[in-house]
Amino acid sequence: MPLADVLPRRRGLAARIPERLDELRGPARGIVVLPVHLTWYGLREFDVSEAASRLRLYTIVLSQGRRNDIARFLHPELLRGDWPQLRGLLTVQVRDACARRLGLAVPA
Repeated sequence: MPLADVLPRRRGLAARIPERLDELRGPARGIVVLPVHLTWYGLREFDVSEAASRLRLYTIVLSQGRRNDIARFLHPELLRGDWPQLRGLLTVQVRDACARRLGLAVPA
């Protein structure tokens, strides 16, 4: 078990991220409407077929979402393909937790 998974301040973040990409079952196309607990202040609808919209959606869900939100709204292959851009939009903590738990990395 990684050290970050057992440290108290990091336990919540690590527990929010699914352990494998195959746990993700989000849509590959269409409109996603996020629940109020993720984004109550504005834009709640995102077109997964459009890269810019999807990057905003994934940034919100990874930064604010619960484990079931991440599994519900993120598509594994789209996440893998978007990861080189998406990783720059996330905090270091979220980026590292996703890379570690989901096996995401940027090719050298």
